Amino acid sequence: MAPLVVDKVVKQFRQGDRLVHALNGVSLEVNQGVFLAIMGASGSGKSTLLHLMAGLAKPETGKVIVNGTNLVALTDRELTLFRRRNIGLVFQAFNLIPTLTAEENIALPLMLEGENGSSAGKVEQLLENLGLASRREHRPDAMSGGEQQRVAIGRALVSDPAVILADEPTGNLDSANSRSVCELLRDLCQNQGKTIVMVTHEPSVAAYAQEVAILKDGQLIERFPTESINNTQALAARYQECLK
Repeated sequence: MAPLVVDKVVKQFRQGDRLVHALNGVSLEVNQGVFLAIMGASGSGKSTLLHLMAGLAKPETGKVIVNGTNLVALTDRELTLFRRRNIGLVFQAFNLIPTLTAEENIALPLMLEGENGSSAGKVEQLLENLGLASRREHRPDAMSGGEQQRVAIGRALVSDPAVILADEPTGNLDSANSRSVCELLRDLCQNQGKTIVMVTHEPSVAAYAQEVAILKDGQLIERFPTESINNTQALAARYQECLK
C-alpha cells in the first residue's frame, strides 16, 4: 500500500448559518518516494486537506491512511503518538522553540520519545546534511529564515517518518532561501526516497515537485507530472487554465 492514501474525504465547516464544504469527496494516493505539490486558490481546500493528512483534523466521512493506519479511527492521544513517529510536519512559520538551539529543536521529537542518548548520531548527521553544523548552538533568533526552515525540516526528518507534509514552506522566505529549501525537498525525495506532500500557491515552488495536484472548490480537478511541463511559465499557465 502507498504510504499515504486519502479516500473520499468530506470536510465541512459552519460559518454562521451557512455550511461550507471545504472538501467534497477528495481521493488521492501518494506512492513511496513521490514529491507531490498541491495547488489551489485561497479557499480551495488545500490546507484543510493537508491538515486531514496530518491528523490535525478529522473528516466527516472518508479515510486518511498513513503507513497502513487509518487516522480517522485513532483517539486524540493515539493520533499524537502516531503523528510524532510517522508524520514529519513543516510549517510556513517554522514553529521552532525559541529557547532551544538548532540541535535541540531537531532532536525534540526523539527527546519526547525518550531517546536522549541514542539520538546524538542521528541529529549530528542531519546537521551535516542540512548544512547546519556550524549553527548547531544557535537559537532561532540568531538564524536566518532559510536556516530556521532547514532546522524545521531536520526536526521533521529526525524520526524517519513515512510521510513529510509541508504547508507553504517557502511562504516566509526570500527567493534565494526559497530556492534552497525547494532543492532540499527535491533532493530528499530523489536521493533518500522520502514521500513528500507540499501545499503551495506558487508555480515556481510547485515546479520542484514530481507531480502537481490541483484543488478547486473542495474537489481534486487535475493531477499531472511536472516532467510534462517545460518550464515554470507553462506550469503557471496550466494551473490558471484549470481554475477557469
